[in-house]
Amino acid sequence: MPTDTESLLARFLTDLTPLRPSAVWAHGSLAGGDYQEGRSDLDLIAVLPGPVTLTTVRRVVASHRRLRGDPLAAKLHCSYLTPATLDDPDRSHLTWAHRHVLRRPVTPVTRRELHDFGRVLHGEAPAGLLPPVPERQLRAFVVRDQRDFWRPNVDKARLWKQDIWVDAGLLTFARATVTLRDGRLISKREALAELPTLGAPVEVVEDITRRRYDKGPALATGNWVNRRAELTRAYLGPAIDTLVTTYG
Repeated sequence: MPTDTESLLARFLTDLTPLRPSAVWAHGSLAGGDYQEGRSDLDLIAVLPGPVTLTTVRRVVASHRRLRGDPLAAKLHCSYLTPATLDDPDRSHLTWAHRHVLRRPVTPVTRRELHDFGRVLHGEAPAGLLPPVPERQLRAFVVRDQRDFWRPNVDKARLWKQDIWVDAGLLTFARATVTLRDGRLISKREALAELPTLGAPVEVVEDITRRRYDKGPALATGNWVNRRAELTRAYLGPAIDTLVTTYG
């Protein structure tokens, strides 16, 4: 793990001490071996004794705000669970992300990641606290996410001029395909390698690769942004429809 990331996580864990977490876990790129410092998010889960009160929320906010001077802090996202709220994958939890408080669920995909390769930063391992994820539940979530979230958003042209939508849309599709086809989770790097075999536009895959892994990637020009959006939407719409029909 890069030194700057280690330093931020150490400060974060120290600041969480008054909340007495029984566990803090990393998932996503940091756990899966595809972490790119300064580009990847730091996706964390903390299990607190509970319950989550207004005082807890204030302490969580204060803890994250104390990290604001660190250039990596904006990418540190953490959901806060308690023993009483661990079981339900549809339940929303207190979460700090994108510099503010929100509520969102810890999905079956995240839960499976934690079981398969979650990184223990403090306390108990996921297997000791988090219920296992049944295969049927995982597959149902992946299909629903592609059908109900990604497919409607493919039709919103303005979104696909943004790097984050192009990257997340294609990578999530590739990961969903492998999960449904092979029953396993893959990293974003593996998803990039999978995309050409799934018929994704090669120019767009190369663009994602450059921006994700090259040092100092060039900014996209207006013409390429528009063409990239068209290529991505033209591919993803039919591809998602086929995936949902096949596995839904």
